[in-house]
Amino acid sequence: MRAPAGHGLPSVSVVIPARNDAVALRTCLTLLARQHVPPLEVVVVDNGSSDDTAAVARAHGATVMHEPRVGIPPAAATGYDAARGEVIARLDADSRPGPGWVEGVARAMADPAVSAVTGTGTFYDLPRPLGPPVAALYLGAYYVLSHLALGQTALWGSSMAVRRSTWLAVRHEVHREDPEVHDDMDLAFVLGPGRRVRLARGLHVGVSARSLRGAAQVRRRFARAVRTLELNWQVHPPWLRWRDRIERARLEVSDRAGRLSRR
Repeated sequence: MRAPAGHGLPSVSVVIPARNDAVALRTCLTLLARQHVPPLEVVVVDNGSSDDTAAVARAHGATVMHEPRVGIPPAAATGYDAARGEVIARLDADSRPGPGWVEGVARAMADPAVSAVTGTGTFYDLPRPLGPPVAALYLGAYYVLSHLALGQTALWGSSMAVRRSTWLAVRHEVHREDPEVHDDMDLAFVLGPGRRVRLARGLHVGVSARSLRGAAQVRRRFARAVRTLELNWQVHPPWLRWRDRIERARLEVSDRAGRLSRR
């Protein structure tokens, strides 16, 4: 399954987990319909919605999956399992991708050495002078702190992608049954330092700042981050992750030096 003929790019399925988010989802799907390179499919996972989320998805030609277990981890995993493309891209319902987003995903993932890519964003519902700097501060802190904890680049669920073959290899290791983990960070942990995760700044989207509004939301996000760290550090603590990353880098340098010496 590949992208439209002539592009020579891997096919891309776009997965969007959504719960009671029909209004934002309608905008996201409208923007996906305007892509320079269309996705192979769009899979919307209706996570127990009581509004028109599923109807909006069907009206825009998306495949609708139903996941009754409330929580982004089970909803996202259900969508990834159903995706048929060579690359599984992920947006949130409130993500607003530009017309080159799907093509950007495909080009970033055309390198077979890359297992996953992640992007950047700005807050479209903050006052114009505040959106870019607040988003830069938030995402910058997220990527830097997560990199220290992971020993590698983290994933950001509002704009990311993973190779389908990689997902199939690790899908039984993610904590899909736990609604109180950050599913994107959890997947990045499971990928491990042995797989290459690339930050692709071209995968820029607009996102809502609603998840950062109010002390309760901030506490909830922090608690989920702690939960995600606790679960994954039990399996692979940070000092071992960094040891593995350094060893991988050493082997890559040695391999390159060997190839140059044989020329």
